[in-house]
Amino acid sequence: MAGFYTSVTPTVDVVGEKLDLLSILADQRALLALTARGLTDEQARRRTTVSEFTLGSLIKHVAVVLEDNVRMLRERDETATVDLAGVGEGLTFGPDESLDQWLEALTTAGVELERYVADLDGLDDPIPQPTAPWAPERVVWSARRVLLHVLREVAHHCGHADMIREALDGQTTMGALTESMDIDWDASPGGS
Repeated sequence: MAGFYTSVTPTVDVVGEKLDLLSILADQRALLALTARGLTDEQARRRTTVSEFTLGSLIKHVAVVLEDNVRMLRERDETATVDLAGVGEGLTFGPDESLDQWLEALTTAGVELERYVADLDGLDDPIPQPTAPWAPERVVWSARRVLLHVLREVAHHCGHADMIREALDGQTTMGALTESMDIDWDASPGGS
């Protein structure tokens, strides 16, 4: 299938490769948010699979990942290390947190990422990566590679969120996207 699934577009005026990357990221963030449509905070906390993740914790995790990557891109800190306590906290959805809070954080972090990318001279800019127990050696990625990594992370968790939502109440992202369309999913190819 060509194109995008949602009508969301970047909030910044960019062209070329920046437009391509930011458009796909905006589309994936919108799909992730769609998995939470109509849910209460209680439903967003409910585990529906063997995974520890809930819809609320996944949305929070992706918002935190975006925030962390914006900070990494801006600071370009050659001594940075991954904050393991922060990673653990970013994987929970506590009783004092709300779905609306983290959906707003997801949107805000996405807009901040778009603004940063719009202001970049080029996607080849070098970005030092923080070290971590799983990556003890300092490496430098291009801004492009960082964006591709973020895209992979968001898309991965979009699929994860879709499975969690379907296990919760049967809603799928594609079903939610197409519910107002008159599509006969059982029709054979060629329309016989």
